[in-house]
Amino acid sequence: MICEGKTAAIVGVAGNVNNYIAALKAVGIEPVVTLDPAEAVRCGGLLLPGGGDIDPARFGEENNGSRDIDTALDAVQLAALDGFVRAGKPVLGICRGHQVVNVYFGGGLVQDLPTAEDHMARGHADSLHAVEIAAGSILSKLYGRSAIVNSAHHQGLGALGRGLRVTALAPDGVVEAAEHESLPVLAVQFHPERMAFAHARSDTADGAGVFRWFQEQIK
Repeated sequence: MICEGKTAAIVGVAGNVNNYIAALKAVGIEPVVTLDPAEAVRCGGLLLPGGGDIDPARFGEENNGSRDIDTALDAVQLAALDGFVRAGKPVLGICRGHQVVNVYFGGGLVQDLPTAEDHMARGHADSLHAVEIAAGSILSKLYGRSAIVNSAHHQGLGALGRGLRVTALAPDGVVEAAEHESLPVLAVQFHPERMAFAHARSDTADGAGVFRWFQEQIK
């Protein structure tokens, strides 16, 4: 397969990534769902989607609250991310993908947040909370210095990976976004694909801006 034009690899399990596919298509990106890092890196951008927890051995810890671990997916996503970082191509990490980005750059995770109840989905409904956004960041150009976002996770970033900058914080201090200081890498803990297009909602920021930023980075 040859990826040409505005294409992005979604390195995740087919059938679990439909919302991401729809969001990419809505901004003119052709999605390629794959579990092959070599195929992924031929595309113009990389989207790392939400999902289960990362094996804590990846950041030097025993299991202390992690669940739904898929070590094969860990290996594939980290390999794909390595290829994109080495190529200087844009990366968008969402939820689990946000955490994969941090672990790749040498950071760690809090395996079960003390305030997890404030961040976990309730039934089929995401939690909502405010975020404070850092001046001069990608998100500040999209949303200003604060926004309301959705939330459906029980883990969060611990030690920050090398080269990353925290750009959004929840009221309890959980890192809701980070970006790389020199690479086109944006990682968000929230789910913009469930705040945009057919899933746009009046009680959160418009997640479409995140995908438009991603589209603009793809050459």
